[in-house]
Amino acid sequence: MDVFNKFYSSVSNTVSQLSGVLPGNPVTREFEATQYIASAGPGLLWKVYKGFKKSTKQEASIFVFEKKQLDRWSKTDRDIMIDILKRGIVQLTKLRHPQILTVQHSLEESRESLAFATEPVFASLANILGYSENMPQPIPTNLVNYKLYEVEIKYGLMQIAEGLAFLHNDVKLLHHNICPESIIVNQQGAWKIFGFDFCIANQSMAGSAPFWPFNEYCQAMPPLTQPILDYLAPEYILSATHSPASDIYSLGMLIYSVHSTGHLTLGNIGNDYAKFKRFVNEIRNLPPSRLLCVNEGLREFVKLMLNVTPELRPDPHQFLKIPYFEDIGVKTLNYLDSLFQWDNLQKSQFYKGLPQIIQKMPHRICIYHILPCLTKEFVNPPMVPFVLPNVLLIAENSTKEEYAKYILPVLKPVMLIQDPIQILLIFMQKMELLLKLTPGDEVKSDILPMLYRALESDAQQIQELCLSVLPTFASLIDYPAMKNALLPRIKRLCLGTNYISVRVNCLLCLGKLLEHLDKWLVLDEIIPFLPQIPSREPAVLMGILGIYKLTLNHKKLGITKEVTATKVLPFLIPLCVENGLTLNQFNALISLVKQMIGKVESEHRTKLEQLNSIQNESKVMEQALTQPENLVSTPQNDIDKMFSGLGIDPFAFNSKPEKSETTAKNNDASSLSIEDKQRIAQQQETARKFSKQSPNVIPTPSIIPPPQTPKPVDLTSSLLQTNLNQLTTKYQPNQSTKPQSINQSVPNYNLNMANPTFALNTWTGPSNVVNQSTTANFNNKWANNQNNQTNMKQDWSAFESLLPTQTQNTNTNNNNVKKLSNSEMMDLLS
Repeated sequence: MDVFNKFYSSVSNTVSQLSGVLPGNPVTREFEATQYIASAGPGLLWKVYKGFKKSTKQEASIFVFEKKQLDRWSKTDRDIMIDILKRGIVQLTKLRHPQILTVQHSLEESRESLAFATEPVFASLANILGYSENMPQPIPTNLVNYKLYEVEIKYGLMQIAEGLAFLHNDVKLLHHNICPESIIVNQQGAWKIFGFDFCIANQSMAGSAPFWPFNEYCQAMPPLTQPILDYLAPEYILSATHSPASDIYSLGMLIYSVHSTGHLTLGNIGNDYAKFKRFVNEIRNLPPSRLLCVNEGLREFVKLMLNVTPELRPDPHQFLKIPYFEDIGVKTLNYLDSLFQWDNLQKSQFYKGLPQIIQKMPHRICIYHILPCLTKEFVNPPMVPFVLPNVLLIAENSTKEEYAKYILPVLKPVMLIQDPIQILLIFMQKMELLLKLTPGDEVKSDILPMLYRALESDAQQIQELCLSVLPTFASLIDYPAMKNALLPRIKRLCLGTNYISVRVNCLLCLGKLLEHLDKWLVLDEIIPFLPQIPSREPAVLMGILGIYKLTLNHKKLGITKEVTATKVLPFLIPLCVENGLTLNQFNALISLVKQMIGKVESEHRTKLEQLNSIQNESKVMEQALTQPENLVSTPQNDIDKMFSGLGIDPFAFNSKPEKSETTAKNNDASSLSIEDKQRIAQQQETARKFSKQSPNVIPTPSIIPPPQTPKPVDLTSSLLQTNLNQLTTKYQPNQSTKPQSINQSVPNYNLNMANPTFALNTWTGPSNVVNQSTTANFNNKWANNQNNQTNMKQDWSAFESLLPTQTQNTNTNNNNVKKLSNSEMMDLLS
């Protein structure tokens, strides 16, 4: 946030400064200044602002001279200085040459200032060498510790020499003030001639020898109204003349100043005219040691350029031919600046060898000088395949900020070009670099559509490269684009291509994209698509196999058992008998099929076990409420055992639940309400209390026999019953004694016997009577038959399974009673 605040503050300060400097100046109507960056001209009086043209948004630099800077001088001197500055800009506006600063808007004057606009400027050479007069404070960061590379110095000097050659030979004009303040370095790093304030024009007639009038140096005038003495040629004093050689002397002194420590001149004269005269005498015998700071290849020629005799100095053309400029970097920069003069064949040959040179050039030169020259060729599509690799090579050494500011804006139009096809191929080969440097928003808006076009192209190599790079930035593709744009194109290419390699790459691409898809998109788009692939080559089958394996094992994309059983396995199993498979491929396919079958088996078995458990629990709950008994016992023969494991037991008539009541209650405990649980607990507590009591104390519930159907009256039976009743009432001894014979013959006899006729425990008569009756009864066949008939009527054993548990216990006790013998029965009846 602090960065934005500082930027906002600097812009606000610049706007406020310009609003105070340029009130009503016509330049402000067409140009917008954004940043104060440098100073230039005599005494560095011109303030340089970075800006742009309002109508076209084209970058520009705005030069502003504030008249208040001259307040310390008299009005006459101020007027002279203002006229000199105005004259220099007017002369500059008239000149058009690549090595002379280009003016975009001519000089405008207001009451407070002078202003004009030029091509984008970096700074003056004086600013680069460390002169900070009239500079913004603090110094811009791009100028702090700025160091010129040797190739920049070489090419800059070459450009100044070419500019002087143009002025001397074509315009017949002497600059008369070549110095760091008069050299402007533009945004691309090119050195441009500026500061024509003291230039001298040719006064001779056409066809005659040029003549440049001479004006003597006036010490009474302010220094800003006259050339800088440090760069003024000796003949200015010695012979009161000047010529084009005077500018060569100034260029030689400029070379020394650029190379020297502290960037000082040889004489370090300043504004002292007397010191200048002394230095002129000293320079006649200039020792070579004074020039040791100059590059060795240039030292000898600099000494010649500083010669006192003007005729011995080289002219600009001779200077340009010295071996010092025979440098591969200088020639490359020079060729780039003159590319518009070459045909496409010459350009293509040059661009093919340019990558080797770019790798040796400083990155700053590549960004600011080489790159703008290359991007001019993007308007010529046939040359783009030759230029684009060089631009991307520069991008490899660029930061993300440099790439986003200087390279990406010029690449966006190129990404739309489809012919020649080599453009897409180059982009595909460098896609990793583009994805690394391009911001995410631009990837979606520019690079992704380019990849869509690559998928739809007819070139096999481009399609395969595109498929290989797509997964690397799949995370940047949003869901709608993935579903509606990317996947349909890949599927269409996979189905429609005639190349097996393209089809295999489509499958590999889909496999790598699975990580970025959700389960439902895979089930809806990918799984149904795989069986539609027409070819059955082993490579294609292995690609399909890989996708199935990924989706099967992926924790997020696991295929459901229904899809596996109904769609995947019916497709994979026939593939197992393909003859083209190798043994390893067959093993991989069979292994996956077994894995899928095992997964379907385990998952479905688990589901069936859960469903069966729920059914059993519901049945156990029903049985716990009703406690029905089996009507018919289940036969256990071999046939029954065979059918018992087939899951049809619940439908058999005599089937029993597999789990006990206790287990069922435990399993169903979670489904009981709190009231049911309390009731069951109370029942269990009551049962435990009764189980602790003596069996004799537990009351046995009386058994009510089922109602008998009315039968005809048997008189014989009635007579026997009457006799028995009479016998019972006839003998009534003490009831505290029991007949010994009955106690011995009927042990543990139950009081609540089911047959009321045989309630013998109530019998208290003598034992001999009982024995006689019993014996008599058994000797009488009729009575015996009647007794048996009565016993048959009272036998309920066939229905014991339908009675409650306590009744069963009672019947069990009754069965334990010893039966009467025939003789005892006859004695009882007699």
